[in-house]
Amino acid sequence: MNRSALLVAALSLAAFAAHADDADPSGQFAASTASKATRAEVQAQLASYKQSGVNPWSTSYNPLKSFQGGRTRAEVTAEYVASRDAVAAMTREDSGSAYLARRTVTTDVRHLAGSPVNAQ
Repeated sequence: MNRSALLVAALSLAAFAAHADDADPSGQFAASTASKATRAEVQAQLASYKQSGVNPWSTSYNPLKSFQGGRTRAEVTAEYVASRDAVAAMTREDSGSAYLARRTVTTDVRHLAGSPVNAQ
């Protein structure tokens, strides 16, 4: 019994030791850690961050505190009423399959995912 427990402990230790690795400063994350900013620039950024008084990592951070909408309540309500049937159809049991099958396409425009910069 003691031999099997000793064998399991030795194999576990070997497995954990196999995963150990030294830090590689020229490795995969070297480009993201190498900073081009000087100490003075970083300190200036820190000072402006502290002066702004906004901490996005705070539990009381409210990004909508100074939000101003561009549309009126009537416009938003009209848009909601116009899209209500389509939203209800897309959230039904068939996930909108019947709605999309009944829908007619008014234009024959095809949209591609992207265009290459240097098309050949």
